Amino acid sequence: MMLRIFTLAVLFVSQISLADETCMSPYMAKIVGQEDFVYVWTLGVEGIGDEQDKLVTIAVNPNDENYGEVVASLSVGGRNEAHHSGFTDDRRYLWASGLDTNRILIFDVHTDPAKPRLHKTIDDFVEKTGGVVGPHTSYALPGRMMLTGLSNNKDHGGVTALAEYTNEGDYIATYWMPKDGDLQGAVKSGKYADGYGYDLRALPRRNIMVTSSFTGWNNYMMNLGEMMASPEAMAQFGNTVVIWDLHTRKPKKILDVPGAPLEIRCAWGANNNYCFTTTALTSEIWLIYEEDDDWHAKKVADIGDVSKIPLPVDISITSDDNLLWVDTWNDGLARLFDISDPFKPVELMNESIGEQINMISQSWDGKRVYFTSSLLANWDKTQSTGKDLQYFKIYDFDGKRLEHKLTVDFIEQQLGYPHQMRFGAYSLYGLRRPMSARFASNQ
Repeated sequence: MMLRIFTLAVLFVSQISLADETCMSPYMAKIVGQEDFVYVWTLGVEGIGDEQDKLVTIAVNPNDENYGEVVASLSVGGRNEAHHSGFTDDRRYLWASGLDTNRILIFDVHTDPAKPRLHKTIDDFVEKTGGVVGPHTSYALPGRMMLTGLSNNKDHGGVTALAEYTNEGDYIATYWMPKDGDLQGAVKSGKYADGYGYDLRALPRRNIMVTSSFTGWNNYMMNLGEMMASPEAMAQFGNTVVIWDLHTRKPKKILDVPGAPLEIRCAWGANNNYCFTTTALTSEIWLIYEEDDDWHAKKVADIGDVSKIPLPVDISITSDDNLLWVDTWNDGLARLFDISDPFKPVELMNESIGEQINMISQSWDGKRVYFTSSLLANWDKTQSTGKDLQYFKIYDFDGKRLEHKLTVDFIEQQLGYPHQMRFGAYSLYGLRRPMSARFASNQ
């Protein structure tokens, strides 16, 4: 009898709808049900509002009286080139970093999810890590945060490293990317071993981490037009994906993925041992997959008209591993691919979201999709043609079409340029929504 009850309980729990960014760490706590907030790490821009980077909190529960409104805005002082962010495994703290100043801001999002507060600032990242510049991805491991870097303080180029910290913000170790002349025991599969870095994901069931590559400080802080006009600058982009041993933090294999592979998204299915990335410079989808106890990289699709360089930026895989969202920055399109056969992605639809588009986050059930617009301060478009230029947008998705629900215009509200989004919810911390919100839901 007890076994039957236990079995029924497991079946019930397994069917609970989880709402969460599907691109996050599998070690992270999940949101059960509807997310209450989206936290937007936002670039301060000269001439807009207080001109400071800030964490903007937007109410996104349709049952709340403040739905679609900015309920908090926490400025952090100065402009750091606000970029990426990530939760600790217990989801109590949100780490957000600046690509220019190398500051890491740690926000308390659990005491009051509607009003995050600054908990700690790490100002010695470069010193502690031995010269890593441009903290990018903050990725949750058990009791640890693994950070990728984009550059170094010697030549401000793309050679860089991973940095490991405790959840409390104490430095542990630096792991330099393998490169020609210092492969660190890794196997070089092809032409490249450039030492560049960008994103990070883990597949614990296969004991691996996967990192991608981009470019260094010299490029990402340069005006986009100037950079594209410089053959020297355009030659300074990463062309590799690295497979790491998760437990030892040692690089195992260097895969050729030419054209600046950016975001890494790994499948969730227990037997789906593969990840996707897209190449910014060549507009391609690549599959990183395991076969015969070894890891490989294969181009599996083009994205749009590659001659027009649509520039794929953020991607998001659905929780059933059947669909992949790909945002293309230059044309402002959100593209949806069928990846039920990961070796043969097929574009199902595309929709114009704004004049430019960057980040995407979707709920675990796939019914809600969120978009923001900013890429980098010196790369963003500055002239509007009448569409939305800098925004946060909410869409409902029924599996076939996007339905626009609302827009927060970040320029109109004097907030800055919105970059990465992370979800928040009262339920994560055993809290109940305020009475006003619960009352509104019954109206």
